[in-house]
Amino acid sequence: MGSEWPKVRLGDHVDSCLGKMLDKAKNRGELYPYLGNKNVRWGSFDLDDLAEMRFEKNEHDRYGLRSGDLIVCEGGEPGRCAIWKDHIPGMKIQKALHRIRPLQGLNNYYLHYWFTEAYRTGILALYFTGTTIQHLTGRAISQLEIPLPPLAIQKHIASVLSSLDAKIDLNHQMNTTLETMAQALFKSWFVDFDPVIDNALAAGNPIPEPFHARAEARKALGDQRRPLPAAIQQQFPDRFVLTEEMGWVPEGWEISTVGEQVEIMGGGTPSTKNPIFWDDGVHAFCTPKDMSRLDSIVVTRTERYLTDAGVQKITSGQLPAGVVLMSSRAPIGYLAISNIPVSVNQGIIAMLPNDSYGAMYLLSWAYFNMWQITDRANGSTFMEISKKNFRPIPFLVPNLGVLNAFNQQAKAVYSKVLSVSENIEEVTKLRDTLLPKLLSGELRVPDAEAQLAEVM
Repeated sequence: MGSEWPKVRLGDHVDSCLGKMLDKAKNRGELYPYLGNKNVRWGSFDLDDLAEMRFEKNEHDRYGLRSGDLIVCEGGEPGRCAIWKDHIPGMKIQKALHRIRPLQGLNNYYLHYWFTEAYRTGILALYFTGTTIQHLTGRAISQLEIPLPPLAIQKHIASVLSSLDAKIDLNHQMNTTLETMAQALFKSWFVDFDPVIDNALAAGNPIPEPFHARAEARKALGDQRRPLPAAIQQQFPDRFVLTEEMGWVPEGWEISTVGEQVEIMGGGTPSTKNPIFWDDGVHAFCTPKDMSRLDSIVVTRTERYLTDAGVQKITSGQLPAGVVLMSSRAPIGYLAISNIPVSVNQGIIAMLPNDSYGAMYLLSWAYFNMWQITDRANGSTFMEISKKNFRPIPFLVPNLGVLNAFNQQAKAVYSKVLSVSENIEEVTKLRDTLLPKLLSGELRVPDAEAQLAEVM
């Protein structure tokens, strides 16, 4: 069936345009936000850090975006692309991006999935220019050959794959909500000390000046303030004490260091030139690059895998599932919990949970203390936090009752995150299996829809 679909030159079926060059000295007109390479991800956009550029009225049509436009990276990771859905009106593009708009007979969602598969299989790489820094030029895009089934089939293929992507996106949103809940609980108990403030107010004890605003906010909530269950609330003290190391802290809570409370491990990389460490490896090997690609806090797989011999070359060996990982360089601050036994390279610091501090506690502690972590980093080429500098960071030690209460609630949240992450893996695997078969015509849309129904 797929062999009957004609292969066509993409340039004959799209209107393609490279974005505008940023030149503050020459650019004229009004300021508009624009997309750069860093704003485009596979299948989505990062709109949190948009820059602005001046555009004249006669440039709006050329560089402006419409809903449904396919935005493709020219460099960086050539071919990375996403469909613009008019997220922000008046959006423009910078020279690092191509805007591809289909002509009659071509569906851009179908084209998006073709780009995704062409990148994965290396077809796009055949059209890249440059050796050190690769590019996908406008000329190369026009010369791409794509299979062109009837428009109705294109739309059906895109619909099946889009349904799976929508399911994946919904699951990511659920995980973001769950992770935010756990962080909010940690912040309330161990950063803002809300339960201690509530107890101090109830007992009529003085509130230290740094907590005055928080205390007033708590009082202003009145009946809307949600008290903790009495058994948990009673675990918190009702006054603060001043310490040299950390300022005002809840009375009775000790001050230690993270290195004294938690086992800290590092990693390494066996020689990549020796195949005995890598070929047919089955043991997960995590790097900051793996962590940068995560859409949640859970590590379920890695790009590379070690053999038994490879694991033995790393001093820390293979760390147990549940270990908390933090990138210690390039950049500092990626955080995750590995759901699988994993070895790590020299760019990761690992924290092993224990009976007092669960994985979610340690991950949240690192998140809210990242300013201390980065303050202790050093380096000439790039900033790095060593294990030696990491271990002495001050670490507040709550009483065991409070820790147990947090760990119990956080564990329930993490279990849900894990369940959702496993569903994401299942749906992603199905999408990646169906994608090449649908694009090649090997699998008919009705058969794909039957498989789709099993996971939706």
